[in-house]
Amino acid sequence: MEAGEQDGGSSRGPKRARDEEGSDGGREESEAAKERSRPGPGLQLDMESQRTTVVHRVINFAPDPLPARQYDRRTTEPISFYLSGLEELLAWKPTSNDAFNVSTEALVKRRPPLDSRRPRTLVCHDMKGGYLEDRFIQGAAVRDPFVFYHWHYIDVFVYFSHHTVTIPPVVWTNAAHRNGVLMLGTFITEWTDGAKICEAFLAGGEEAYQAVAEQLAAIAQFYRFDGWLVNIENSLSVSAAWNMPHFLRYLTAQVHRLVPGGQVVWYDSILQSGELKWQNELNESNRCYFDVCDGFFTNYNWKEQHLVRTAQMAADRRPDVYVGVDVFGRGDVVSSGFETDKSLRLIREQGLSVAIFAPGWVYEYLGPADFLNNQDKFWALLSSMLPIHSVGSLPFGTTFSLGVGNKNFLDGQENWMEPWYNLSAQDVQPLYSNHRTPSGGWLRTRCCLQDAWCGGSSLLLEGAIPPHARHVTTRGLLACADCDALCPELAVTVSSLVFLLSVWGLRGVTRLFSFQMPAPPRLLVVLIYKHEAPWQAVTLAPELTTQESRSCSPGNVSALPPAPRWHRPQPLPNLPPQLAQLLKGCGRHGERGWQSRCYELEFQSCVLDELLVTVSRHQAGQGEVPFSCRLGRIWVLDAGYLHLFLPISTGGQMSPIDVAHLHWHRTSAKVLSVSLTLRWTYPPSKANCFRVHCRKGSCIRGREPPLLLIGQAHAPVYRVTELTVPEAHSETSNCLEFLVEPVPDTGIQVDAALWGKLVLVYSDPKLPSGGTGTSD
Repeated sequence: MEAGEQDGGSSRGPKRARDEEGSDGGREESEAAKERSRPGPGLQLDMESQRTTVVHRVINFAPDPLPARQYDRRTTEPISFYLSGLEELLAWKPTSNDAFNVSTEALVKRRPPLDSRRPRTLVCHDMKGGYLEDRFIQGAAVRDPFVFYHWHYIDVFVYFSHHTVTIPPVVWTNAAHRNGVLMLGTFITEWTDGAKICEAFLAGGEEAYQAVAEQLAAIAQFYRFDGWLVNIENSLSVSAAWNMPHFLRYLTAQVHRLVPGGQVVWYDSILQSGELKWQNELNESNRCYFDVCDGFFTNYNWKEQHLVRTAQMAADRRPDVYVGVDVFGRGDVVSSGFETDKSLRLIREQGLSVAIFAPGWVYEYLGPADFLNNQDKFWALLSSMLPIHSVGSLPFGTTFSLGVGNKNFLDGQENWMEPWYNLSAQDVQPLYSNHRTPSGGWLRTRCCLQDAWCGGSSLLLEGAIPPHARHVTTRGLLACADCDALCPELAVTVSSLVFLLSVWGLRGVTRLFSFQMPAPPRLLVVLIYKHEAPWQAVTLAPELTTQESRSCSPGNVSALPPAPRWHRPQPLPNLPPQLAQLLKGCGRHGERGWQSRCYELEFQSCVLDELLVTVSRHQAGQGEVPFSCRLGRIWVLDAGYLHLFLPISTGGQMSPIDVAHLHWHRTSAKVLSVSLTLRWTYPPSKANCFRVHCRKGSCIRGREPPLLLIGQAHAPVYRVTELTVPEAHSETSNCLEFLVEPVPDTGIQVDAALWGKLVLVYSDPKLPSGGTGTSD
């Protein structure tokens, strides 16, 4: 698909700035949202109290096209893109129009690190040619899109397409990095055209292949992803074959130099001679490529004897060999679909890593109707052979949002009612599972799009407490029925803090999160949750376990020999001042049922091992108690760092807002709209995202127009598209006010007087125009 073909597809959005003809041109925020956003007395947003950019423009309908590579031709929305051919690759250089495509999420460090030498899991995402709804950087208004969220199982994610240079859409890089997973692009050549490309940069001297390698490394560095899958699927001439290992070695060195932790992985396709012949294993004919890069991705038509020979050839680099498994089952494969676990078991028996190709099969082949359940089923069948990853630092928090929704929620309130999809808005994801016990009790965790605290989804805990049992608990070890003896075959890694599921006395298993870190002297756990009917029957509360680190002597320890040790944190009757604003809007029984609790626990020389969420029956009884609870948000905090949760109350961080690429449109004789780009600077560590608001009206002072939420930015740049605005009249100018609200990771609102502000004064061509200025 060429660049010009990227205009097709679904409607863009969520179109928070597009309105039906005759509307007010935006979404007026709910009363609760306006109260959050509108400054109180003494904090009125005016040009004297904050740094405000003022821009004067005369309406002009002259065409001013934007670069087709970075913007959708129809709507001018920013899009992610690929490069076609060698000329585009060598001609690439970054411009200001590339700002939208730069990832704003640093790669979160996970434990154990990638070089720990345990077998790894790589996912190669190949769906319908790529660059679908995910190419719209500010989101798409689509229902039931494909979304990946089982990040805890994987180490590396490859965005694959058949374009020469596949630059991963920035929304995927943001989501992967937030969940601690490396993101690789794809450099591919194929068939006759591919052979010509390879001959052009490999058959000559080293300057040619070094230029290509340097461009690929520079692209990864600039857009902030983590390296490349190199896939050469065409025969090479003798001279090109001779230079290919040198190119691969140089590319790997350049990626390592420019991208911290970067990786280059080679796909099993050509032999050392240059012949195109898939081997389905690592052997002497293709080892020359493995020896000069970070990893080797085998073809898919292997048998068990191929794995044995590969393991012998790789020796102590077995984790660097990713054995390909095509979930669609094309060719002569061991297994595919919901039987992929058969292939994975053989791979793990040899201590090798796996490359799962096209797990989007659950969406493409089975359809979107039951996609979330089918995806959970697919990964659950593999989960026992997929080592999970642990987060290694505090504070930790998540809203469980998938980056997709039928609505959007903020503090438990419906923020807008349209379907939306934006993986940059995906939060840290848990492990999803479904467990049943012999006694009839069960507990399942799944994402739920019907209600949320923030974003588009919450984590639903549903199940039943069986007769004679007191509670169901999220936990990670399995104990034998009616006893506390731990079953060793399901023991979790020492020094991990894991959300898991169990039934009292019957100890089932499901995991949500894992941490590896020493316990702080004082730990706080904050839950925002909601009971579904019958909420009166059960209580939700956290528990923790620790492993001893020489000595461990916290209070409130339940004696569960031999280890881990159980701790029941105590609820705080009064919230610390730093958390009071954080939990504003939810109470013991809030307006929409959301509740909040803060718990504390003190430790000495312990290692955090597990965090459990317990669902208990209120009263003793013999019958089964069904339950359904939602987790909307969770924090695990070192109490010594509560100052991080103080509201931002000092100025000087938000720069003046610049405006660029301003276009006027007439959608009909009486409807005027505008598109423009807003740019600003703000410390990356201080904001998770930015809410963009707008006010429309006359420049004559009077009743203040309502504040409209028009979008959310995940970088310090936002493209306003097709915003309906009031007509300019010959008697007076009109004003548009754009306000940019930083949203910290904590979710605490930044003082409205500290938001960025741009005032666009526009007039009819018959009126004299002013200049452009900035005031403090």
